[in-house]
Amino acid sequence: MGSDEGSSDAVVDEVTASDAQSQSASPEREGEAAADYLEGLLDIIDADGDIDIDMEGERTQVSVIEVNEGDLGLLVGPEGDVLAALQDLTRLAASQETGERSRLMVDIAGHRAKQKEALQKAAEGAVAEAQRTAAPVSMSPMNAFERKVVHDVVAEAGLVSESEGEDPDRRVVIRTS
Repeated sequence: MGSDEGSSDAVVDEVTASDAQSQSASPEREGEAAADYLEGLLDIIDADGDIDIDMEGERTQVSVIEVNEGDLGLLVGPEGDVLAALQDLTRLAASQETGERSRLMVDIAGHRAKQKEALQKAAEGAVAEAQRTAAPVSMSPMNAFERKVVHDVVAEAGLVSESEGEDPDRRVVIRTS
């Protein structure tokens, strides 16, 4: 019985080491799977784009950079609707490849980067208003990505924010305390 215990400990140690390796390789594998999926899509629609994989915090960021101006507009869509759907599909493809839930972000032709910059400015204005009036400031309804950007700006300013309401009318409310 003693030898069985020793072999079971070795198996546990081996599984733990294997899990640690797969977790550390996951963002890279996730990015590669997403890039493969997006490259296939670009081939199907006969569009040119360079793919860049980066990490933003703990999240994989996959960007399709426009080679020929106007080539990727269809993949962004009105108000980023197509981009949001494409991100969901890309996450599914990455999840299927890695066997893990994907939280990667997809940006096409700099749309999300521009959107993030505009949201940060709007959030800074709302923070200033909350500080000036000491009253809660409610922002327009936003999707989860947009709310996260606002929450980050508010936290950096030392104020408090929370999301209220139900999608698609969920919004961020900023308070001084």
